[in-house]
Amino acid sequence: MTRQGLLVPQEILSPISAPATATATVMGLPPRSAASTAKYKKLMTHLELHGIGSQNCASFESMKASSPTHLRSVPLLSTSHCESDDSDWNRRLPSVLSKFEEITEAAKGKKIVMFLDYDGTLSPIVDDPDSAFMSEAMREAVKSVAKYFPTAIVSGRCRDKVFNFVQLSELYYAGSHGLDIKGPTKWPKHIKAKAKSVLCQPASSFLPMINEVYNLLLEKTKAIPGSKVENNRFCVSVHYRCVEEKRWNRLAEEVRSVLSGYPDLKLTQGRKVLEIRPIIEWDKGKALEFLLNELGFADCNDIFPVYIGDDRTDEDAFKVLRDRGQGFGILVSKFPKETCATYSLKEPSEVKDFLRRLVEWKRISMKS
Repeated sequence: MTRQGLLVPQEILSPISAPATATATVMGLPPRSAASTAKYKKLMTHLELHGIGSQNCASFESMKASSPTHLRSVPLLSTSHCESDDSDWNRRLPSVLSKFEEITEAAKGKKIVMFLDYDGTLSPIVDDPDSAFMSEAMREAVKSVAKYFPTAIVSGRCRDKVFNFVQLSELYYAGSHGLDIKGPTKWPKHIKAKAKSVLCQPASSFLPMINEVYNLLLEKTKAIPGSKVENNRFCVSVHYRCVEEKRWNRLAEEVRSVLSGYPDLKLTQGRKVLEIRPIIEWDKGKALEFLLNELGFADCNDIFPVYIGDDRTDEDAFKVLRDRGQGFGILVSKFPKETCATYSLKEPSEVKDFLRRLVEWKRISMKS
């Protein structure tokens, strides 16, 4: 178990920085070499879990690791070595577009169920989270997918906010990392369970606490330029995408100082965002399983769930699919990452292409 309010990095992807090297030297540990990224990640996690070294340094490394802008900031490897690593990652996690026929062959005769993250998957990552609009072309692609397959948006955002972005009533929406789930208000023909609109809120008792923490964080972080606190109803997100790097540690300290008074809440991390959530056994993977159960697919062998996401919070869903041995996860990323996904896509435009190809394949297969 981690200590209260401690950030544990799940991936250290950026080249080693001077502060991290200095910390390793002070502790009597060797600096990270070009071939030891994975070992360094385990080391940093160990240091944090056991309270060794500077908490500020650990927080900074974790926050830096979640920033795509730092993945290639200092070239530790030669160009040929970097290309070799990328090629190896592409072999392990090939583009789903290049393996499309393989996918459709595996899905033949099965019921496809589509799960989609929002930020970074259907919309680009932007500085202002309130401006993360999806394109009309993407909306049309998602609408077409929902016409043929049960489709859900699974996001860390507030459910109502995601719905306002997507504006498609035929989808399932799982907001706040699956803590707030509701079914379609417009039922597609392929969905037969129309007796009720699904509503799952396993953390309802935490709402007053979440609102209290949100107001405290607004006050605590208002002096840090660029920070933004977002109330996602069942969780609170503190965005630092527009905060200067030199202020990241201070922001993390302010968040931890608030969280220290709330032992029933935990601190997690996504792409340039710190997130405060209730300490309950629920995440995007649990949301996926809940929705499969609601759709009547819990014990079915002929379903083919597909989950597309770009963030570390999506790994919970990727792992569920891997453990079930059904369907697959698709990671949206331009850079190599540790993941439980099976395939990859580089950016939202490729997600759109994949959705369009899937719909076209379904149309043709229905005709034939």
